[in-house]
Amino acid sequence: MADFQTRVVAGPRSAITPARVAAVRVMRDVRAGGMLDSAIDSAAAELDTRDRRWLQELTYVTLRRRNWIDAVLSERVRGGLGRLHPDLCDLLRLGVTQLAFMGSVPAYAAIAQTVEQAKAAAGLGASKLANAVLRRVDRERDALEPSTPPDPLDAMALTHSHPRWLIARWVARWGADATTRLLETNNSEAHTILRPMGVVREQLEAMLDDAGVQTFEPALSPSSLALQHGVSLATIEAFKSGHCFVQDPAATMVSRYAAIAPGMTVADLCAAPGGKTFELARDARIVAASDASVATLARLAESLRRMDLPNVHAIAADARFPAVRPMDAVLLDAPCTGTGTFRRHPDARWRIKPSDLAVMAAVQRTLLESAAQIVAPGGLLVYSTCSLEQEENDAQVEAFLGEHDEFTLEPPPAGTVPAAVLDAGRLRVLPQLHGADGAFAARLRRRDA
Repeated sequence: MADFQTRVVAGPRSAITPARVAAVRVMRDVRAGGMLDSAIDSAAAELDTRDRRWLQELTYVTLRRRNWIDAVLSERVRGGLGRLHPDLCDLLRLGVTQLAFMGSVPAYAAIAQTVEQAKAAAGLGASKLANAVLRRVDRERDALEPSTPPDPLDAMALTHSHPRWLIARWVARWGADATTRLLETNNSEAHTILRPMGVVREQLEAMLDDAGVQTFEPALSPSSLALQHGVSLATIEAFKSGHCFVQDPAATMVSRYAAIAPGMTVADLCAAPGGKTFELARDARIVAASDASVATLARLAESLRRMDLPNVHAIAADARFPAVRPMDAVLLDAPCTGTGTFRRHPDARWRIKPSDLAVMAAVQRTLLESAAQIVAPGGLLVYSTCSLEQEENDAQVEAFLGEHDEFTLEPPPAGTVPAAVLDAGRLRVLPQLHGADGAFAARLRRRDA
């Protein structure tokens, strides 16, 4: 296997485009458990903006459509994909993506490049297999739809490329129609959303318009701006100069729902990458932004310098052992399964396992207990996740309140967030209903001493 991997990367770069070489590396890193965005950052270090964008589209679509692509290939690879080396499987998947979903790629280029990569990786036999399979896919592209399984959940898993066990959970909770809308939303390309910082929305919109960047109003957050697809942040001067940052409306709703009063001292215990920290800094006197990862905290610190937020202090600390004194408000944006962010992280759907729900729930309980210890009398504890799962959301809040009678659930002030995202005083943003990522939050008020 090691020899195969080495030769994939070291193939004849004069014939194979750098973006396609990088794509194999990205797929391998994700297969090994790495995060897609980090894998792209690493593999695309030497690519220009256009090639990076192409690489991102290729790998994102491949992962969003993986079940469907595998079904297409399984019907055309004798003996099935299981007999092939994982790198060769990924090469075929990337080839099918280019043929079936990327209209800008000529069929001859998709086939020839994939065949050349297979030859460089594993010799003539692999290249002949890739050539035969992809040419057949190209010939049959108007009739590629795989056979539909008789079981409705299997059919949904194939059509929408999600794990069957997750689909079963969601159908039991919301029904087949709402789940289908969720799956379709997860397979759509998410827009980059910018939040103004130090300027109002209209000023930021004018800056972007002057730079030739088209924007529109995103769902839920009229004070934000959504970018058209294909715009690189590296080309936006307003971003480089600190006048905005990236944040999905669901995360913006969490910060607004928290309703931090002006002048408060606030702890953000799992702060990186920092979007909610930046929102809290608008009103707080001090924000202690901590995270256990020094690397991600360094990126947060760089963003703080870019946006000139002197009231935010970045601290390297494990949220199980908060390094701050009792605060007026504490935000625990807890680590979670992230099932509300599959649109932005298509790799996550393949990484999550049923056992992760119990594992993450245990971590969250521990963190909630620790966070509660640093909430001052009369202060506020805000618990949030980007998960859709009850075990990580409502069940956590109910269990915590059952064990801590000094805390009560307190809805935000009227008008703080749209009524559509409030559910019995809790924040609940659902991709299939609200057109944003998924998010959950609960405001828990500590009784005065």
